[in-house]
Amino acid sequence: MSSDRASLLQALRDRLDPAGLQAGADIEMRFRKDWYAPLDPQPPLAVARPRDTGEVAAVLAACHRYGQPVVPQGGLTGLAAGATPRGGELVLSLERLRGVEAIDPQAGTMTVRAGTTLQAAQEAAREAGWLLALDLGARGSCQIGGNLATNAGGNRVIRYGMAREQVLGLEAVLADGTVLSALNKMQKNNAGYDLRQLFVGSEGTLGVITRAVLRLAPLPACTQTALCALARYEDVVALLRLAQRRLSGRLSAFEVMWADYYGIVTGRVPGMRAPLPAGHPFYVLLDLQGDDAAQDGAAFEALLEAALEAGLIADAALATSQKEADALWALRDAVAEFPQRWAPNAAFDVSLPIGSIGTFADSLRARVLAAWPQAELVNFGHVGDSNLHVSVHLPGATAASFPEAEIEALVYGVVGEFAGSISAEHGIGLHKKPYLHHSRTPAELALMRTLKQALDPRGILNPGRVFDAG
Repeated sequence: MSSDRASLLQALRDRLDPAGLQAGADIEMRFRKDWYAPLDPQPPLAVARPRDTGEVAAVLAACHRYGQPVVPQGGLTGLAAGATPRGGELVLSLERLRGVEAIDPQAGTMTVRAGTTLQAAQEAAREAGWLLALDLGARGSCQIGGNLATNAGGNRVIRYGMAREQVLGLEAVLADGTVLSALNKMQKNNAGYDLRQLFVGSEGTLGVITRAVLRLAPLPACTQTALCALARYEDVVALLRLAQRRLSGRLSAFEVMWADYYGIVTGRVPGMRAPLPAGHPFYVLLDLQGDDAAQDGAAFEALLEAALEAGLIADAALATSQKEADALWALRDAVAEFPQRWAPNAAFDVSLPIGSIGTFADSLRARVLAAWPQAELVNFGHVGDSNLHVSVHLPGATAASFPEAEIEALVYGVVGEFAGSISAEHGIGLHKKPYLHHSRTPAELALMRTLKQALDPRGILNPGRVFDAG
């Protein structure tokens, strides 16, 4: 080990408690990779686990001084390898910065530390009579800091917006250890630049988020859920607009499953019941959140009746209990089974103009099958917020023979042709970096590099993620 690295590790030991630093053989394997990334054969230099903002600042100041690359980590549920360390990098884990510091019932806000899991924050809000609207399947493991750093989306974007819409204020530590505390609790604050948005979605390349003030929403008193079968993508869009108009802002989820996805989930995932017969081209999961069970239930049923009368839906299953609603949502959440039961597969998180999604899915299917006739392809997603998830599986392929790079090049090329985004809600990281040009212009990339150089002149924060600094 070089003398500089030895000096750095000693400086970190002097600043952190004994549990705050792992190095060499003491590094736990769980810090070596995130959920959907290969393991780098070379280990990281160390894992720093600070307990508070001051310790985060001390770690970054030391790394800045020695030019040591740093990889911030949250709950390690990412899908773009943004938190997977490469050999010799230092992991900065935020897992010890846990806890909800305050809930302000007058402002309708929550102040929370970055290492708090999303589920813990949701439960704290619920106990106080509020809703933290951000929600995604990894809620039990993902952390607030990572949610904000990747601008997470999830199940409720159509009503409440992406993660960035939930943030009123932030505290972040810059690459040189400077603490930027802007824990604003006000919805309106136009006093200069909106600095919080520099860090939301930046994937830890501009600074490390340590605390946040999140916007809370009134806790819904009731939920209405239904699964509908449809014949055409045009009917899917018409149902979306009808639901938005008839439900007056109460539509909180609009999940679309193509026939391929529905067939695989109900036919191959053990214990999964099919509430509607297979064979319909599309299935839509609708969710309403409201405050009056009688009125909202009547409005929801009236929507379904109107859609049936207009010929938009061919069949529907209405949940009459929370257990039935959970069973409908289980269909959508069954995607978590794919890595085990449908491997190997290439998974994509893209966004496109809503009106183009149906044509995109058809065009992509045709091109994938032309290249790999044996391929199985599924489409599903939030759609109401432009987000589509695609997975491609080649039966009989092994991890070694699976042509993931070729499939990615094809899929992202088609996304570019349709003027879409290669990442809707999971970030760029290392995994999607080669394809960023499909969704960002040279001028945009140049400005991103200018911001990176200004905030991280030594290039130590998550280097090589999102884009090459140049």
